[in-house]
Amino acid sequence: MFSVARETICSECRDDLGRHAWITLSADKQVRCCECSGLGYLVFLPSGNAALTRRAQKYSVLTAVLLKWSRARNRYERQGLLVEEPALDRAQEECMADADLRALRRDRDTLRRAGLNDAYIARFAARVAELFPGCPPPTAMRIAEHACEVSSDRVGRTAAAKAMEDEPVRLAVVGHVRHEHTPYDRLLAEGHDRDEARRMVTLEVDRVLAEWGRRRDTP
Repeated sequence: MFSVARETICSECRDDLGRHAWITLSADKQVRCCECSGLGYLVFLPSGNAALTRRAQKYSVLTAVLLKWSRARNRYERQGLLVEEPALDRAQEECMADADLRALRRDRDTLRRAGLNDAYIARFAARVAELFPGCPPPTAMRIAEHACEVSSDRVGRTAAAKAMEDEPVRLAVVGHVRHEHTPYDRLLAEGHDRDEARRMVTLEVDRVLAEWGRRRDTP
């Protein structure tokens, strides 16, 4: 089923459905309204509650997915589900009955994911220390925390970083040094192009990397 934004007329009953009508399309592209499609008795359940949607879909003999065209993303996006009203009532009752339990499970899963991420950050920091033994441990942890931040697009979230390959770890350290130990940010603020600013601080970055590449007890 589709939500359309233009004036629409049902091919079967000839009703003027107006704008934002819900329709189905037959194989020969004939437009039918909900009633003519045999879906008029269904009720709409918006997207957003996964548990309620899953249960309503399980109990409803007939369902229909409502799609709407997104110009911004150039694709159809799911708006919700049409289900039988008794099925929705039953699903709502079940969700209300175990709401506390599901909340506890969500909290547990959140803590578990946080624990896994903390362990990953610790591994990443240890890898920084392996490659750059002269890097102070608190700095290695700062680098790891920044590079591995959840839901970021930073180098620490890449598959190569999760495999603890050398290059992504090195890139994370280089990025930290560039921002924290050189005038790179000031150069950008002054209007220098990023690539130009990076070239201007290359020697200073290399100096710090060479220093961190030596063990701290090495003269």
